Amino acid sequence: MKKCRVVIADTGWTLLNVAEVALTSGERMRGLLGRSGLPAGEGLFLPHCWTVHTFFMRFPVDVAYVTSDNAVVKLVDELKPWRISWCWLAQSAVEMPAGWARKMGLSIGHVLNFPPLDE
Repeated sequence: MKKCRVVIADTGWTLLNVAEVALTSGERMRGLLGRSGLPAGEGLFLPHCWTVHTFFMRFPVDVAYVTSDNAVVKLVDELKPWRISWCWLAQSAVEMPAGWARKMGLSIGHVLNFPPLDE
């Protein structure tokens, strides 16, 4: 799976040091399933995604929905297991550890960049 960083363009702060990029249908279906949690500073970037579910997950996540120009239009704090969330305006979603968006100062209107990680 490809990986990237997630940077808050407005401030230059790194939101996530490592985000897996789910591009294939298999990667998207697997998502964060089978994990016991997300380490601080890690997450999942879901391009072309406007809905997220946490069925069969063991832990809550924060979700940032972004538009085609990567502006954050919706934040969901601590989406618990067995829930669904969506945003009709979104083109992509970023999943991160629960409480991470608030801790990092992410807010609606921030623009995100997704520079690839050199492997």
